[in-house]
Amino acid sequence: MSARPAVLLTRGLPEKATRILADSTHLTVNLHDRAMSRDELVAALPDKTGLLSLVTDTVDAELLDLAPDLKVISNYAVGYDNIDVKAATERGIIVTNTPDVLTAATADLAFALLLAAARRVVEGDRMVRAGRWTGWEPMQLLGAEVTGSSLGLVGLGRIGRAVIPRAQGFGMNVSYWNRTRLSEAEEKRLRINYLGLDELLATSRFVSLHVAGTQETRRLIDRRALHLMRNDAYLINTARGTVVDEVALVDALREGRIAGAGLDVYEREPELAVGLAGLANVVLAPHLGSATVSTRTEMALLAVGNLLAVLEGDEPAHRVN
Repeated sequence: MSARPAVLLTRGLPEKATRILADSTHLTVNLHDRAMSRDELVAALPDKTGLLSLVTDTVDAELLDLAPDLKVISNYAVGYDNIDVKAATERGIIVTNTPDVLTAATADLAFALLLAAARRVVEGDRMVRAGRWTGWEPMQLLGAEVTGSSLGLVGLGRIGRAVIPRAQGFGMNVSYWNRTRLSEAEEKRLRINYLGLDELLATSRFVSLHVAGTQETRRLIDRRALHLMRNDAYLINTARGTVVDEVALVDALREGRIAGAGLDVYEREPELAVGLAGLANVVLAPHLGSATVSTRTEMALLAVGNLLAVLEGDEPAHRVN
């Protein structure tokens, strides 16, 4: 690059990635330990040619119109529903994301939430910390058996596939629903069964969500879907909060229509539906899917690499549009 392009980084990244970006661009960084406000984005973006955004940043047509020189939006996430990709494409702006590198970490967390919800780990932790535990009891905090149970995967992308061997390590019987069914040979190789969505919801002891956050999947798990689930079923969501009707989920958990849930994402993140935080039968994580040191560093390096590739006239590793 003959002249350093102006780039906006909307939140601090691991030092290694930030240093690479600072060495190659005229970098503006959000120095606050929080997401940038809309007003801050509006003030900072107009003269930029590159934007490295987070899922907490809403990048819509109105914002893009303020930045006529913008060439690339590199999203520090797999999902990119925070970006109006159509509007970006119409303006000749390349959008990229960071798939692959967070697959294992997110699959690990999905299974951690499954185990924590089934075995009532968080309830037990609270009991011990509060000094309410008086010793071992035969009927204390009895949970659900995971080993040998049934798991239904809703969506079979990279992360959904990564959950399969983790579940099979516990001897679980794995079924899946996906918009596109695999070949019989691939199903046999993975040792999984295809079910229609309604049948999967009705028969699985554990249901784990792994679909993208799109208009088609918005509230895919709604009040009707929750009514289809078994009374002893657990819902796990590490995909996108918008996939679940959170108000309906609160009602289902409160009324015992399902046994429990483990959530890492929320419909109006970081806000929770009224009543959700007060329920004992749900494990609530603060969007930790990719939160390991190595994964977040690799994500940052990939996001920086995508951004710099576009600014240097090259094809990025992971182009969305």
